[in-house]
Amino acid sequence: MKTFKGYMHGINLGGWLSQCDHTKERYDTFVVEDDIKKISEWGLDHIRVPIDYELVEDKEGNYLEEGFEYIQKAIDWAGKYGLNMVLDLHKTFGFSFDEGYAETGFFDNEFYQERFYKLWEQLSSRFGKYSDRLCFEILNEVTDKEYCEKWNSISTECIKRIRKNAPDIKILLGGYYNNSIEALKDLALPYDENIVYNFHCYEPLIFTHQGGYWVPGMNVEFRMPFESTYKQYGEYTDQNLDRYAEGFSQYEQDAVIGTEYFENMVAEAVRVAEERDVELYCGEYGVINLATAEDTLKWFKMICSVYDKYGIGRAAWNYKEMDFGFIDDHMKDVLDDVLKVI
Repeated sequence: MKTFKGYMHGINLGGWLSQCDHTKERYDTFVVEDDIKKISEWGLDHIRVPIDYELVEDKEGNYLEEGFEYIQKAIDWAGKYGLNMVLDLHKTFGFSFDEGYAETGFFDNEFYQERFYKLWEQLSSRFGKYSDRLCFEILNEVTDKEYCEKWNSISTECIKRIRKNAPDIKILLGGYYNNSIEALKDLALPYDENIVYNFHCYEPLIFTHQGGYWVPGMNVEFRMPFESTYKQYGEYTDQNLDRYAEGFSQYEQDAVIGTEYFENMVAEAVRVAEERDVELYCGEYGVINLATAEDTLKWFKMICSVYDKYGIGRAAWNYKEMDFGFIDDHMKDVLDDVLKVI
C-alpha cells in the first residue's frame, strides 16, 4: 500500500477556526505561533486545520478576506516550522456533521452545492500553490449512508473545479457514517493519482467516548477501563450507546481487548486502499478526557501499532480542549509517551 509521505504523524487544531464562536478574539488567541512551534518540537510532521464556512463567508456567501488571512497564517506558520498541513472544510453552508448546528439541505440543493464548489475554487486559487506541503480535505464527515451516491457526484464535481487551479495537490476524500471505514468501498473511484482515502476512528466508541455528554444514549457518569473483556465491551455498548454491539461478538468473550481488534477494524480500509492504489489517512482518532491518562496511553499504543504496520497516516484529535486536549492537564503525566506513538 502507498504511504502518505509527510502526513504520517499529525495533530488536529480543532476549535480554532472551526466549532467555535467565530470571533476575532478566538482566532487570535486559541492557537498562536508558539503552539505550532511546540507541535514541531514534538516531532510531528503535520497539522490538520479544520475550518467552518463562517470563517470565510458571510450569511449571503460573500467572502471575508480576513478569514482567508487566518488560513494563510496557518500555512505560513506550518512552513516556518517544517510542518505540512491538511486544510479541512469542517462545515459548509447547508451541511454539518453535527446536527446541533442546524445546517440542512446541502445534498438536495444545487444552490448550496454551487456555493460549496465556488468556495473550493476560492481556496484552491489562493492556496493550491502550496501543494508541496498542503492537502485539501473537501468536507468533514458525511453523515447518512443515503447521501452516498449524491456525495460521490458532488465530490467528483468539486475535485474537477479544484483541479483547474491546483492540478497536483493531494485531495482527501471520506464517506458516510462520519468518514467510516465501511464507507471507503462505496467512494467514487479515485479521480486521479492525487486522491487520498480518508477515514476517522474512535473505536471502540464506548471507551473513547465514555461519559460523553453529546453521545446519544450515553450515561454521562459511565466510566470503564480500556483493558476490559470483549464481553464487557459488548455489554457496556448495549447499555450506553444507541448502536449495536455486534463488533465484539466474534472474539473470545472472556479475552481482554487486544491488537487483533484494531487489525480486523482496519483490514477493510487496507484492502480498499490496495485495490484502488490510493494512500490511506486517518484524519481523526483520540480518547475523551474522561478516560484515565494511563488508559488513553494504552489505547494510542495499540491502535498506532496497527497504523504503523500498514503505513497509515494519521492526525490525533485534538491539540487542546474540545474534550480531547493533548496539552490539557489530564494528559500531562503521559503526554511524552503518547507523542512517541501518535
